Amino acid sequence: MPKARGAAGAQGGLAGALNSALKDFGGIWFGWSGQENNDPANSIHLDRHEGVTTATVDLSSRDIEEYYNGYANSTLWPLFHYRLDLTQYERETAKGYERVNEHFAERVSPLIEPDDLVWVHDYHLLPLGERLRARGVTNRIGFFLHIPWPPTRLFVSLPYHERLVRTMLDYDLIGFQTDEWRESFLHYCREELGAQVDAATGTIRFEGKTAIARAYPIGIDWEHFQAQGETEESRLAEIRLLSSTRDRTAMIGVDRLDYSKGLPERIDGISRFFDQHPDRVRDLVFIQIAPPSREDVKSYQDIRMLLEQKTGQINGAQSEVDLVPIRYVNRGYSHAELYGFFRAAKIGLVTPLRDGMNLVAKEYVAAQDPDDPGVLILSRFAGAAQQLGVEDRGAVLVNSYSPDDISHAIRVALDMPLAERKARYETMITTIRDDNVQAWTSRFCEDLAATR
Repeated sequence: MPKARGAAGAQGGLAGALNSALKDFGGIWFGWSGQENNDPANSIHLDRHEGVTTATVDLSSRDIEEYYNGYANSTLWPLFHYRLDLTQYERETAKGYERVNEHFAERVSPLIEPDDLVWVHDYHLLPLGERLRARGVTNRIGFFLHIPWPPTRLFVSLPYHERLVRTMLDYDLIGFQTDEWRESFLHYCREELGAQVDAATGTIRFEGKTAIARAYPIGIDWEHFQAQGETEESRLAEIRLLSSTRDRTAMIGVDRLDYSKGLPERIDGISRFFDQHPDRVRDLVFIQIAPPSREDVKSYQDIRMLLEQKTGQINGAQSEVDLVPIRYVNRGYSHAELYGFFRAAKIGLVTPLRDGMNLVAKEYVAAQDPDDPGVLILSRFAGAAQQLGVEDRGAVLVNSYSPDDISHAIRVALDMPLAERKARYETMITTIRDDNVQAWTSRFCEDLAATR
């Protein structure tokens, strides 16, 4: 297998996946360092850690504002998550997006060797493949989108949408989390570009180019995550949560502080449950862990204020001197601690309004005790629902926009008998264990190597 050269957008949910991929296949992980540097001559930073080589570049304050905070996270992110009301269309940020992708292509192309596979990740780098082709890179180049691809009727609201998709057809293989996102992309190529599309194989032919679009549901690093559960840190986290709940059932949510995660809607559903079942306030405590993200973007500042307001209102109305129904924690925890928290929680609440996959859902199930597993409540709008919500035999699926639906699911989860909990767990755990991140990496790289 030739080495993989990975080009990734901002480090976030995909960081662990790429780290595992490069440990298995070798190569270089290239991307933004996360640092600001206004010196236009700044060089590539090379580092090697645990067998993985990273090559990163700094960005100027202007690049960060226009490319990252601007076009990537104020235009593409909300649009791809179906939030036209939050999508900003500004010419200067679009120019910044193209400028930075050209800058990345200039810096990474000298690192690419003739037999390398090049794997580009996520919405920050949609046009990078075309920029590399323009610089004479003839290697097989693949792209994977970690977030949803919107329906055509939404995507065409993006200025120069056709230009953006044309650049994507310079990739040999384009990967999506689910068949739904893949089919939306194929529909756009057929209806808006007039491309020749074979829906069965995902082959797209357009103006002499041929690309293949396929679905590759990403998984967790099963062995690494299970190893976290064997640590003292994990055991202490489990004990800490169990001892603090005092015989109440713990329900947990772990999400980046992002409007796509449906956190205010989730709190509304919990509020509805307490209103409909006031006698059960003493039976349940909800822990929401929500580390802040993209704090320079106004919509993220707004969501944090709204969430703090809603949790404060519910606690003010439902608390007693000896209990608080919602614990809102605005910080992050290690993987080992999260394993312990998941293990101690008898309900996992994962209710995004729209999500490419959502690995928290899989981690929650992976951390459960097979002899006494908890219940996963999962939004039907998360990509993970296609794998874990199998005909009511896996996760309890909900409409994350409906407080009544969330309230009903919480009651079902609280009252679910052990036999049903075990049956649902067994349905999900095989998929989570077998369709792991290593299998995902192998499938994509093998398919990419076989193209052209």
